[in-house]
Amino acid sequence: MDEKLTKHYRFIPAPEEEGMRLDQFVPAKTSELSRTLLRKIVDLGGAHVGGRRVRRCSLPVRAGEEVVIHKDGLPLEPYALSPEDIILEDKYLLAIAKPAGVETQPTSARYKGTLYAALLDYLHNPHRPLDRPELGMAQRLDRETSGIMVFSIHRRAHRRLTEIIAGREADKSYLALVHGRPAEKEGEIRSLLARNRASNRMRSVDKGGKEAITRYRVLEEFAEASLLEVKLLTGRSHQIRAHFSEAGHPLLGDVRYEGPRTWQGRKIPRQMLHARRLVLPHPVSGETLTLEAPVPEDMGELLGRMRDG
Repeated sequence: MDEKLTKHYRFIPAPEEEGMRLDQFVPAKTSELSRTLLRKIVDLGGAHVGGRRVRRCSLPVRAGEEVVIHKDGLPLEPYALSPEDIILEDKYLLAIAKPAGVETQPTSARYKGTLYAALLDYLHNPHRPLDRPELGMAQRLDRETSGIMVFSIHRRAHRRLTEIIAGREADKSYLALVHGRPAEKEGEIRSLLARNRASNRMRSVDKGGKEAITRYRVLEEFAEASLLEVKLLTGRSHQIRAHFSEAGHPLLGDVRYEGPRTWQGRKIPRQMLHARRLVLPHPVSGETLTLEAPVPEDMGELLGRMRDG
């Protein structure tokens, strides 16, 4: 979750406020959270009382027990998996094209509306409601990154898929729109990456980080921008974003890593990064799978404008 985009509201009920309903107590404390809005946030999972996520608007607050409300600025209508999102499904695997703007895993601001929750809903068998779906998450994509993701949905596939993704058996290919034109039309960026606690960003360090290897090839060049094919030999957090920012070619729209907000006067809606292709062995059969996610509409529209000049 991007903390810069999320607002946090913290309240401590006084003795005279004990017993008030949660959806009465919070709106009485701030005009920014109406009762209707709070109910939607509670439904998403953004309300925490006494350090625990709560899902009841009628919950009575207790004096001295901290109430924290997280509002992440994303749509209040939860994301749900649609048929066009599904790239492959068999007994062991489910591959989907993740839209931009969807969190992969639950955050303090939401459980419903995350990809994890949407997958569990999709896998749920209404005829056997007590059965818990099998779901293994071996990879993740940043909230604003779109593209292909694969999950294990059977216990026979969980461990092997994790080994494939964590090792170097999976060929991961991305499309990235970056600022400027790299001097070398193809190359490799190699460094040790570590998180800077002050900025909460990844950066290259001389020692103490984890090895990160990024290969790229320029596919097209435009005015003040380039389309790259990027391949990851390692899977570090924010690896592509950090490497190209440090190389002087940040992703378009990636404000967190100094990417430009606009291109030729037009606003860029998000960081222009798309996980286009994933090639890997099937964790059970061993068959080579080539999984591809189509270029999303926002990135395709921006590319179209660039190609038109």
